[in-house]
Amino acid sequence: MTRPLGTPTARRRYVTVCALFWLPLGLSLAPLILLLTERGMTMATIAGLFAAHSLTAAALELPTGGLADVLGRRVVLVAAGLLNLTALVLVGLGSAPWLLALGMVLMGAGRALSSGPAEAWYVDTVHADSGPDADLRPGLAGGSSATSAALAGGTLLGGALPWLLGVGPDLGARLSEASSGLVVPLSVPLLLGAAVEIAFVLYVLTALSEPPRPPAALRDVLRGIPATVVDGLRLGGRDALVRRVFLSAGAAGSALVAIELLVPGRAAAVTGASESGAVLFAVLACAGFICSGFGSQLAPLTARLAGSGERAVMVGLGAGASGLLLLGATATSTGAAALVLSAAGYGLVYLGLGAAGPNQNDILHRRVTRAGRATALSVQSLALHLVGALTGLVIGTLQPGPVPWLLGGTALLAGSLLWLRRSGPTPSTPEATLPQPRAAGPAASRGAAPREN
Repeated sequence: MTRPLGTPTARRRYVTVCALFWLPLGLSLAPLILLLTERGMTMATIAGLFAAHSLTAAALELPTGGLADVLGRRVVLVAAGLLNLTALVLVGLGSAPWLLALGMVLMGAGRALSSGPAEAWYVDTVHADSGPDADLRPGLAGGSSATSAALAGGTLLGGALPWLLGVGPDLGARLSEASSGLVVPLSVPLLLGAAVEIAFVLYVLTALSEPPRPPAALRDVLRGIPATVVDGLRLGGRDALVRRVFLSAGAAGSALVAIELLVPGRAAAVTGASESGAVLFAVLACAGFICSGFGSQLAPLTARLAGSGERAVMVGLGAGASGLLLLGATATSTGAAALVLSAAGYGLVYLGLGAAGPNQNDILHRRVTRAGRATALSVQSLALHLVGALTGLVIGTLQPGPVPWLLGGTALLAGSLLWLRRSGPTPSTPEATLPQPRAAGPAASRGAAPREN
């Protein structure tokens, strides 16, 4: 039996996995819509492609979380990396609508597969090394900061690379001519992201060791997933703290969708043109990721100053709600002071969400067992995406002005108020409050796993 990895080593590897996974997404963020437009897609078609991505991710969120709990963290992460690699190549090089749609569907599947396994691996490894009472917040904060840094750096590089290829000798035009138009400057960031995905898969295979699991036939694996998913959905009903975490994730999804839908138009209004507004939005997105990463680093300190992780979540979500309400209050103002207040509100949203996230997940991991950890994270992610989608539909029907901002701010404020009432002491074993998830075949043998707090 191999000795478990030490906590510092597990933390470093988890942070590296987070950075490698999210860097390709950052690289594709700025050029993707422009690339699809250059390939001849209309805005209606582009919207359909993004809907295919979102619906695929939502449909597979819980089943793939259960798959990680039944089959293993590493194999699911490798599958996510391979799907994203294929998707980036298809979208980067494809011009036919069906190829682009296939790429977006695969990207959505990869996103669903990636939701939870890496974090579940980190928590499992730390618990095996340091016991169930180990402090998870530093590692969770480091992973969140690495994600934010990768998205920020990738967004800047992905936006600047096509422009740099057109400077001087115009390498972009030469590249396009040499490939008969298959590779254009806007597709280079996505292909670079595909190369990063190869590094991600190789790193996961070599660095994320986990205890061997019993050999599993495909029939047994598929049979075990539904029971694990059902138990994941029941988590919120059995435990008030877990329910608060899921509801808070939905509130955060509402806030993030409000930002994503409303900030681009506001940036274009400030600069006076859509092109310059897109540049301003890229800079703001990068700044938001930086604020989120900084907030994540402040998560342990916030918990100490607030007196508990629960209070820290309340403070973080409250700060984010204040930022959104500030953006709403300045929605119709155009002066310099209003712009400064808007920028401050924007940063406060991401800072608050960044500080709340690791504390929420620390609470979640202390209430669930190893067998259902990835599923619980998938339920949390599903809550974020579903509430965010509903908020987006509502915002789309509202007139421009303060009201759309207030919708997201009110949702986040409600999420903060959920934590106003302190809970009772955490039980020493989550099985005392949460029944062990059932699984058929090989998955059932994990019932003898060490109890976790």
